[in-house]
Amino acid sequence: MNYLEDLKKLVNINSYTQNKNGVDEVGHLMSKWLKDLGFKKIVYNRELIGDHLLFKSEEKQGLKKILLLGHNDTVFPEGYFEKYSEDESWVYGPGVCDMKGGNIVALQALRNLFNKNKNIYNIDFLLVSDEETGSDDSKEVTSSIAKNYDYCFVFEAAGQNLELVTARKGVGRYLINIEGKAAHAGTSYQKGINANLEAAIKLQKYSDLIDLKNGTIINVGKIEGGIGINTVSPHCNMMMEFRFDKKSEQLRVINEVEKITATSYVPGTKSHADGIIQRGVMEENDEQIKLIKFFENLISENIPKEHRGGVSDANIMASNGVITLDGFGPYGDGDHTKKERALKSSFEQRISMMTKILEYYQNI
Repeated sequence: MNYLEDLKKLVNINSYTQNKNGVDEVGHLMSKWLKDLGFKKIVYNRELIGDHLLFKSEEKQGLKKILLLGHNDTVFPEGYFEKYSEDESWVYGPGVCDMKGGNIVALQALRNLFNKNKNIYNIDFLLVSDEETGSDDSKEVTSSIAKNYDYCFVFEAAGQNLELVTARKGVGRYLINIEGKAAHAGTSYQKGINANLEAAIKLQKYSDLIDLKNGTIINVGKIEGGIGINTVSPHCNMMMEFRFDKKSEQLRVINEVEKITATSYVPGTKSHADGIIQRGVMEENDEQIKLIKFFENLISENIPKEHRGGVSDANIMASNGVITLDGFGPYGDGDHTKKERALKSSFEQRISMMTKILEYYQNI
């Protein structure tokens, strides 16, 4: 398990998304190792966050084009949760499963391929630097290259039973601004227009859009408004996130949010909503299922699958029409906490599986 020594080197570098130097240091290590396998590097230079890195192999006609996808950043700043450790069964530290561990699985499978064939064709590896904060910058890079690939394999952590991920919720966000009119609450209440009251009504209307049966969640997570206890509130802001399992639900929520926002339930209020789809939905499809069944025959193992409520960069590739599977990393738990860990035996399974998969695509 020499690859665990490489994982240790990565984990012991703090790569909090806002720590550009640390994220780039992780990138430099990965660059060195991938250069040894013949990969050429394209750097997407960034000033405030780590550089995004695309590693390209040699191209060969007649082979499928595959993108391996990972990220170099982790969630904790320096001094909060750092350093690698291990025992007989587990490794511990920031990124051991999310997703420096996944990057190591991809790297070791590529090493196995290179050691056997001395060449790697039509397999590229994208490592972005801002996945943990929503990929707001890197999603443009990811989307711009998606059309070049037949398949994308993403190395977020496996499920508890070594599931691959075939579906992830999409995520949208809104900032809603409500304007009212200030007035003294004691002497001139009737002259005011209460933006906070409008927000309270809108909160209930937005929440009525929740449809758990169809996997749609609306969460107004933050509300700020008003001046003081004796003033009718002249303004209020609401921050809302919605998650959805289906494109049709995305469209329904957007349409209804716009209607609710445009309606003044408290006469005289004016509201405006700025929204984005941070990541489009990744819906399970027949092509994924066919691919998993093929992989089961290839490796002579059952491969369970799962749907996840959380998002990853798999959403971006899937939204761009690429056949995408996620969860090729090791199994772990406690990610985004001080208890993050990854199961050693799952590294072996994942490396073996990915080696066989990639080797197949070198020979067809």
